[in-house]
Amino acid sequence: MKILVTGANGQLGSEMRLLAEADTNNEYIFTDVNQMEGRTTIHLDITNREAVCQMVQAEGIDAIVNCAAWTNVDACETDPELASLAHKLNALAPENLALAMKQVNGLLVHISTDYVFGAEPYNTPCNEEQQGTPTGVYGQTKKEGEQRILATECKHVIIRTAWLYSEFGKNFCRTMLQLTAERPTLQVVYDQCGTPTYALDLAKAICTILADYANARTSNTYAKTGIYHYSNLGVCSWYDFTQMIQHTACLLGSPRQCDIRPCRSNQYPSPVKRPAYSVLDKTKIQTTFNIEIPYWTDSLRQCMENLINN
Repeated sequence: MKILVTGANGQLGSEMRLLAEADTNNEYIFTDVNQMEGRTTIHLDITNREAVCQMVQAEGIDAIVNCAAWTNVDACETDPELASLAHKLNALAPENLALAMKQVNGLLVHISTDYVFGAEPYNTPCNEEQQGTPTGVYGQTKKEGEQRILATECKHVIIRTAWLYSEFGKNFCRTMLQLTAERPTLQVVYDQCGTPTYALDLAKAICTILADYANARTSNTYAKTGIYHYSNLGVCSWYDFTQMIQHTACLLGSPRQCDIRPCRSNQYPSPVKRPAYSVLDKTKIQTTFNIEIPYWTDSLRQCMENLINN
């Protein structure tokens, strides 16, 4: 198959690049609006419907993996221009990709978020059938992006994920690894719970889905079209996550003695209400695609080994 990856220089796109190097069954085209030194990246503005459709047609694309999104949650609440950009990237662009794949009878794999559940006081893992009520611009635009994809009736796999981290880019793991080394004390919220997701694990799950689709792509429909949830297994708070980052760093020979203290969310006021409990139920993706999901602490150690050793 010929696979187009958008947002290819972000966290998930970077992990997709690594897996593509060992994939002899498919050909990948990596696109982004941002260029990075040492990486072959084709410029593609996915908010431009005509440009997207032209590339899909010209390159004979069989599937798109959409890793692109506007993810600065706080900024979109306070800056109207950034809110407009979030709407273009998170809501309108997915529709462009879906329509392009509809024209060629291809598959769109789209990455969504746990923020679609922002307003609900859940205390059990969220499944795909629950009706989420987002609380901010980010969650609202991501939810709209899902709805626009569904309306096109293209073949799609929408994957909601949460707390994404990796060796690449700016993320919670890398930030806390730095802060626990630099500061004697650190306050981290303990009343927001979810599950960290190692971007490499998510990329592997996507590749499993693409392999499954390869066997069915000649059909006008794809029986496994739908919305799925993926994060690593287990549950923790941001405070627990930070404690484990420091603990793992020490085990890997990068000692630090930061005093990490728990605090409440209201001690760090934010323009948007974040989900207090956004643990995702992964049963559907596990059973449908026969995917084994690692426990979050095991994946964290793997990522940190790569960060510290490299």
